[in-house]
Amino acid sequence: MMEAERRLLAHALLDHSNARFVLLSESHVPLFDFPTVYSYLVNSTKVYVESYDELGGTGRGRYKRGMAPAVAAWQWRKGSQWFELDRALAAAVVADAVYFPVFRRHCKRNCYADEHYVPTFLHIRHRGAAAKRSVTWVDWFRGGTTCEYNGRTTTVCFLFARKFLPNSLTRFLRFAPKVMGFG
Repeated sequence: MMEAERRLLAHALLDHSNARFVLLSESHVPLFDFPTVYSYLVNSTKVYVESYDELGGTGRGRYKRGMAPAVAAWQWRKGSQWFELDRALAAAVVADAVYFPVFRRHCKRNCYADEHYVPTFLHIRHRGAAAKRSVTWVDWFRGGTTCEYNGRTTTVCFLFARKFLPNSLTRFLRFAPKVMGFG
């Protein structure tokens, strides 16, 4: 999967007008209109890659010892497979000839490169570049939250949502014109 994502980034980098790169699934739904999402991303001083050190089975439990010395266990990160990168970091991911081959060689079976490679790569090579959170929201039971955006606290933390019940489409279509400002 990560090879396909790198190819998508490489192709998108060919268009020099592309400044930000967002990988979402077909089931993501925007929470704001396009100008709001665009402005949020283009004016951000960070990229949005969920990244954390999880000691359990879905975190460090997926680390493969053969990845050392290129990737040490303490450098291993977990995150969402959905991410947002700026142009420089997208180019760095595509150009990476050190860490990606290690992931391709060792990240098999219960290791999912799309959940570990970008967070780990940024943690090792570009620490501090990521906001360590995704732009996607999935936990509908937890309620709202606050986060930091360009050094300030904000309630606009997530730009896209996913994991809806199949019958949600009818409601989305009914509310979309009002929420998104069209129609």
